[in-house]
Amino acid sequence: MDFDVNSVVADVVFDGGDLDCGSGLILLIRENMLKVPVDGTLEMRSREPTVADDLPPWCRMAGHAYIGKAEGHGYMRYFIRRGQGVQEDAEALDRDKQEAKQYQWRLRARSTGHLRSTIYARNFSFHIGQPTSFEERDEYPCAIEYLFGALAGSLTTAFATECARENLEVDDIEISLSGTLHNVLAHLGLEEGDPSVQRIELKCFAATFADEEEVKAAWQRTVQRSPLVATLAKAVDLQINLALV
Repeated sequence: MDFDVNSVVADVVFDGGDLDCGSGLILLIRENMLKVPVDGTLEMRSREPTVADDLPPWCRMAGHAYIGKAEGHGYMRYFIRRGQGVQEDAEALDRDKQEAKQYQWRLRARSTGHLRSTIYARNFSFHIGQPTSFEERDEYPCAIEYLFGALAGSLTTAFATECARENLEVDDIEISLSGTLHNVLAHLGLEEGDPSVQRIELKCFAATFADEEEVKAAWQRTVQRSPLVATLAKAVDLQINLALV
């Protein structure tokens, strides 16, 4: 929709970063919409391209008016006019927040071949190899690699999202990770002992010309909000560092 962006005065502006409508952006829009008076305007900034298609139908279903979009500096600006039903919106948002807190992730795992299991989660599946491997090459990642990979991958994605939300230009985010068990031989059944993860050393490298203190603060928020970090830190010597280059 083409329109004169200069004719729109937003009552509330917020940045949705690179979240899409299925990963919490709608909850953020609804949260900020409650600050907007009826018939007032919300400006939402986003770097996620799918929002352009998903936002207009959501507005229609929610009873708000999608006004249009305009180019920003590295992001799109979306404008929404608030509809009626202020109290109903607040109550519905509170119910949805409570449901989100009780959400359970579900998956199934089946043995599907020699040293291979297949995980079925939502609309996709993936293979896991043997629990632990010392080989340089295997057909599938081992289970511990998936655990460590989930930790590293969740932080790279979340850090990029946090930086985008704060308009911090950060490129080439990369994490290196190494981990050890207390006694891998106990895991293999060759000795008695503790098979748990002993130590994880994780270092994030990021290239940026942005203010370093702001980038470091964004990294700290990312780490503090990570459910995997919070869980592993209770049981593992978890060393996490950031290097800006």
